[in-house]
Amino acid sequence: MMLETERLLLRDFVMEDWQHVHVYASDPAVAVHMLWGPNTEADTRGYLELMADQQSESPRKAFELAVVLKATNTLIGGCGLHIAAPHQGEIGYCFNPQYWGNGFASEAASALLAFGFDTLDLNRIYATCRPANTASANVMKRLGMTYEGHLREHLWAKGKWHDSYLHSILKKEYQ
Repeated sequence: MMLETERLLLRDFVMEDWQHVHVYASDPAVAVHMLWGPNTEADTRGYLELMADQQSESPRKAFELAVVLKATNTLIGGCGLHIAAPHQGEIGYCFNPQYWGNGFASEAASALLAFGFDTLDLNRIYATCRPANTASANVMKRLGMTYEGHLREHLWAKGKWHDSYLHSILKKEYQ
């Protein structure tokens, strides 16, 4: 599986990616807005093993992809599209902080929207973020997603309840 944008290659993760993934997945600044992490090496390896298993599913319902800078062939983060219900998907993204603020999340997520609507024929794609993660919420807005609401204490992780902001876009809005 591979998608390409102007600056990025989005491809299936491979086990050899684990050290590059671990750089950002073990970073407390990255994990603060995530329901996971900071990762141990075992956590990161386990994640990549799970991704390998999901790649072989048929039909495939999870597309977790490494985000690689074309210019340098450097893995800078990950993004994903998961089939959540019939004709619906959820996108997400996570990047090495060294590459924050360069539009890479918007570029990768835009490619996921195109894949979801044009290839998978989804009708609705949504994304969530923790309310304090304003950068992620801004990516969703740049993608043309509509703010649908504030989900209060709907997720339990890291020993506490978490809120989320929910955004979505419909195929007819995307086109």
